[in-house]
Amino acid sequence: MTLSGKTAIVTGGGRDIGSACAIRLAREGANVVINYFASADRAHATVDAITAAGGQAIAVQGDLSKPDGVDALVAKAVETYGTVDILVNNTGGLIARKTVGEMPLEHWQAVMDLNVTSTFLMTKAVLAHMSKGAIVNIASQAGRDGGGPGAVAYATSKGAIMAMTRGLAKELGPDIRVNALCPGMIDTDFHNIFTKPEVRKNVEAATPLKRQGRSEDVANMVCFLASDEASFVTGANVDINGGMLFS
Repeated sequence: MTLSGKTAIVTGGGRDIGSACAIRLAREGANVVINYFASADRAHATVDAITAAGGQAIAVQGDLSKPDGVDALVAKAVETYGTVDILVNNTGGLIARKTVGEMPLEHWQAVMDLNVTSTFLMTKAVLAHMSKGAIVNIASQAGRDGGGPGAVAYATSKGAIMAMTRGLAKELGPDIRVNALCPGMIDTDFHNIFTKPEVRKNVEAATPLKRQGRSEDVANMVCFLASDEASFVTGANVDINGGMLFS
């Protein structure tokens, strides 16, 4: 597997899954443009790790739910490396657990913008510079099973990412492949913040592989889907959950 000479944008690349994806893609030779919103220190630490290993990377701050942030990110990538070959749409989040009954419209819209609008805007923006390539979206197991308590908005947004992935695969083939991953319980800040420790232990116990996933597990699959080794894979929403949910 080699990505030598290719340029990848990783959104939400400052920490956890995004950081692991950036490092893994760089290890295979890709130039990496890391977007971050608030995780400046961790984004620059990821850049430092890549460059220390002999790779090429830059970090660019931006709010990807807004066209201006998206356009500035893509412009910087093209200015620095000349093209975009790989897009990893990792920006997203739950924001807060809220039931539908207590959820204001503003929360619903914020979750949709963070997860769905950012993916739409980034995909649209890179198409002017990506004649051939691969897009990998980060969806979620929640898009398949509806998520946990107070996660209806988040699960709905990730289900939309899964549907968008299928539609884009049809629209952008044969030159651009589009796939998504549906991670389950991955040991990240997401679950540190939003999932109780006892719930995580129960999920571990119920999972055939008897552990939580690691960011690197997701990054390995992202790298495969971005590479030519996955040249006949498009429109797939790939489960990566240790066997917790089969689809």
